[in-house]
Amino acid sequence: MKSTQYWADRYVEIRQTPEQAIKRIRPGQRVFIGSACGEPQALVRALSNHARLLTGLEVVRLMSLETTPLTQIAEKSQDQSLNIRSLYLGSGRPQTIAQNKRFITPMNQSAIPRLFKSRKLPIHVALVQAAPPDDFGWMSLGVSVDISLAAAQVADLLIVQVNPRMPRVLGNSFIHVNEADFIVEHEEALISVPEPPDSERANRIGRFMARLIDDGSTLQISPGTTGQATTLALAEKNDLGIHSQFVTDTIMHLVSQSVINNRRKGLNDGKLVASTAIGSAALYEFLDDNPGINFFPSDYVNDPRVISQHHRMVSLNVAMAMDLTGQVAADALPYNHFSGITGLLDFMRGAAASEDGKAILMMTATNRSGEKSRIVPKMEDHSVVVPRGDVHYVVTEYGAVNLFGKSLQERAMAMISIAHPDFRDELFQQAKEIGLLTAERTLHESIQGVYPVELEETIDIDGESVTIRPAKPVDERRIQEHYYSLDKEDVVSRFFHEKNSFIRKEVEGVSQIDYVKDLTLVALTGEFGFGKVVAVGEYLLDEAKNMAEVAFSVIKPYQGKGLGSLFIHKLATQARENGIIGLMAYTSPQNQGMIRLFKTLPYQTESFFDGEMLTLSCRFDKPKE
Repeated sequence: MKSTQYWADRYVEIRQTPEQAIKRIRPGQRVFIGSACGEPQALVRALSNHARLLTGLEVVRLMSLETTPLTQIAEKSQDQSLNIRSLYLGSGRPQTIAQNKRFITPMNQSAIPRLFKSRKLPIHVALVQAAPPDDFGWMSLGVSVDISLAAAQVADLLIVQVNPRMPRVLGNSFIHVNEADFIVEHEEALISVPEPPDSERANRIGRFMARLIDDGSTLQISPGTTGQATTLALAEKNDLGIHSQFVTDTIMHLVSQSVINNRRKGLNDGKLVASTAIGSAALYEFLDDNPGINFFPSDYVNDPRVISQHHRMVSLNVAMAMDLTGQVAADALPYNHFSGITGLLDFMRGAAASEDGKAILMMTATNRSGEKSRIVPKMEDHSVVVPRGDVHYVVTEYGAVNLFGKSLQERAMAMISIAHPDFRDELFQQAKEIGLLTAERTLHESIQGVYPVELEETIDIDGESVTIRPAKPVDERRIQEHYYSLDKEDVVSRFFHEKNSFIRKEVEGVSQIDYVKDLTLVALTGEFGFGKVVAVGEYLLDEAKNMAEVAFSVIKPYQGKGLGSLFIHKLATQARENGIIGLMAYTSPQNQGMIRLFKTLPYQTESFFDGEMLTLSCRFDKPKE
């Protein structure tokens, strides 16, 4: 029963040194340690020094960069002095985790406070850190509310390290002096964590992400994303909001640039909501008494039901490996164990359930050295953290795909298309061996091509958004459906004869392209990953002539809207950049549309009629006079 006496008198009464407070811990008790950068370092050091006098102690904490090596004490005593319970949902593959993986308790972070409050995992002692009390005796847990608030509320013994450097963060983040059993005043710098190192691969992922995020979205951003990549993805956006487990320096910078203003969240409008901060001293100063920021515990912030209520909720998380069916392994980063893993599944499911929401996973296609593919045929030596059914958008430096609603063979082709080109052939063969692709399927050399994202463009046609982009292997079925939707006369114009069947082998050559010798552009309407192909423009190189043959097809409702002109100019520009000397087309003399398209180009057009077919051509070294 906590005291109800005047808080200031009690505060003075219960002050102790770290050593005095820690001596209150008894053998066999379960001790919670405040999370992440809110770790009460002075108390943990005192606990480490006192641990040799105790037996049967169990330390409960989130996965942590240990400022004091409690794990080493557990190792030396063979878990007799103390045992560790690390709450963590990632796999145990990284070396620093693998050697102590017996300590891992896999849990979604949204469920941890309930575990404490139900006393299914009783917390006997809670060691937390807080800001000094305000005029009413309330102490903010500052940068670490997450699961620390629940532990502090239910602990039999609550020891609070009061640190003047802890920011007073607003929201549901406070404990009262009268709830504390002992106060330890100790000033020291909070743990700071550098942002992940920038890399060009991460920046390319950021550019792909930019095309998936709409203005007015509410975001959850994993600390595993690099600052520069996140800025590339978000800097040109407007009216973004934050509902995230973590706040980082990058989020602070985007707030200062007014990219994030939290106006259109749909829940907690005007407030940046999180439960933990990891970053620099500047970030912690930014949080102090900031009325635009509210921290809440994890059973609110990480609750998928709460997450799903936000407008266009987008989760941005880092994966460490994926298989061809979409199963995901996720690990704490070697330089940052606070990488959002425990909340990963909470946010993915909440974002996916949000109206117009998106769950996005980011991953470099290879490990740091480039020697191993992070996309593997099947999970064998990784723990699955995210089941394949929860995976929607996946982005690597080679492209973005949407696996939602896709069959296993479609997923396999999608994942191969965003793998590193050096590993695609091997992955394709392995996919056939394990039955994800039929044995007779062949892999075109073109699968090695690197997707030219710079060719993507979104235009407006009669109030509808139409995306123009290079084709991908995952477009095979949609291109096939496009051909079947063409009118008879358009089929004849495209294929020179009546045609009722468009088999997969024919479509493979249009969707599996290398973007150099052969290039297909598609125009799509609808959601990313589910768009309908309304037009196709393609070139195929005639190597003997070094000329690219072009062909086009547009379904009736979109004819006369400028798609053909846009296609031929993009194809001409790309062909010229790829060292091709010109374009050519075989058509009928009645096809005035194709003739007009060639005349829109800034090159001299030549024509030749052999009595049956009309050949149109232009050379890039012969501009119009």
